[in-house]
Amino acid sequence: MAAEPAKAAPRGASARAHTHPPQPPEVEEALYARRQKIYPRQVHGTFARLRVAGVLTLLGIYYLLPWVPWEGRQAVLFDLPARKFYIFDLVFWPQDFFYLALLLILAAYALFFFTTLAGRLWCGYACPQTVWTEVFMWIERKVEGDRMQRMKLDRAPWTPRKLALKTGKHTLWVLFALWTGFTFVGYFTPITELWDKALTLSTGPWESFWILFYGFATWGNAGFLREQVCIYMCPYARFQSAMFDRDTLVISYDARRGEPRGPRRRGADPRALGLGDCIDCTLCVQVCPVGIDIRDGLQHQCIGCAACIDVCDEVMEKMGYPKGLIRYTTQNALEGRPTRILRPRVVIYGTLLVALSALLVWAVATRTPLAVDVIRDRNALYRETPEGLIENVYTLKILNKDMRPHTYRVTAEGLPGLRVVLDDRPQAAAGAVISVAARVQVPPESLPGRRATIRFVVEAADEARIRREEEARFLGPGARR
Repeated sequence: MAAEPAKAAPRGASARAHTHPPQPPEVEEALYARRQKIYPRQVHGTFARLRVAGVLTLLGIYYLLPWVPWEGRQAVLFDLPARKFYIFDLVFWPQDFFYLALLLILAAYALFFFTTLAGRLWCGYACPQTVWTEVFMWIERKVEGDRMQRMKLDRAPWTPRKLALKTGKHTLWVLFALWTGFTFVGYFTPITELWDKALTLSTGPWESFWILFYGFATWGNAGFLREQVCIYMCPYARFQSAMFDRDTLVISYDARRGEPRGPRRRGADPRALGLGDCIDCTLCVQVCPVGIDIRDGLQHQCIGCAACIDVCDEVMEKMGYPKGLIRYTTQNALEGRPTRILRPRVVIYGTLLVALSALLVWAVATRTPLAVDVIRDRNALYRETPEGLIENVYTLKILNKDMRPHTYRVTAEGLPGLRVVLDDRPQAAAGAVISVAARVQVPPESLPGRRATIRFVVEAADEARIRREEEARFLGPGARR
């Protein structure tokens, strides 16, 4: 029988097979490993209490602050349609963007400063992802039980009991997430009005969108993604190493004291057994919310929550060993070298932090609740009055950023014999913008040339500290466009 002719391979197939051989399954498994769900064990101790105190404080501020009344309005309200931002006695306008920029720069330097000193304190105790995840995990423990019960429940087949527990947990998660979204929108829409609208299901399209969107983001990030946000989505985990050095206070495992690790009976002398203090109980791994083993050294995934310190100290106390096998320390201290707190980067960050804080406080304390914009009438360069004076016409936009109405005086300086003629004395209600037509007249002999610089002075008649000066250009004979 004649041999069957071989089928022609597709063009380029042999070259591709030679240059890109098929990957074995185990390589694909290593490159694209599936996420292993983490079941953090509940822990008690000093740092756990600090973390709970931080969660209660921050969430208390977030959820209660919109309900605080202040002089007939909401104490903290970002009124976007009116372009007013109320923070207790202070009222900020879009023109005050400088303060927001300064505040963001200040926050960045504060992050750099505290990271250089003590690692990821922000992540472990104050980051919104950490704070809301703590609440969601607390709800999960109350509904499904402790770590072993949750693991057993997830492995078990679906039963009416499992369905009821999962439904109950997600119902509480969704309600809490929706309340979070509602509170978020309450910072932009007066929350008492928003509450009335929510009760009658009459919230506007944008209000409804942001309540649902922010609630969904909270439910997804704190309920499902959790450590994935910290490890993969947050850039801070990647660039934090640039702010660490050998004198940074971080959570570390004392390998010289703990190794070699191994199990033993309570009260046993580890030195007689040729072991270190670590009994290899793996509790430090079980309590870690990001699932790392701190005994492998400092890792970028560590959020600095100190749960491993609490549980290790508890184990050491039960074994009769000194606490601190896992502790806040520095790399130099672990190696027996002295630790320096005042280092060049700490001094630089600290100096900038203090200077920017002082600048922000000074700028807010001395800010003038008045804005003036001068617009020159371009329809005519100048004109001569019957008295022989040279006259320019301007429009003054006066913004009263105060919470009280004011009457203003308008004068001008810069040329001899200069005077300002107004049709009426300007008055502005609280938060109002008014336009004032001002005619500036100057004797011809006072003009130094075709153009001169003058300065408008606008001040409140009832409060001399409310004063603003703005420069303008005055044109005379011979001036050109």
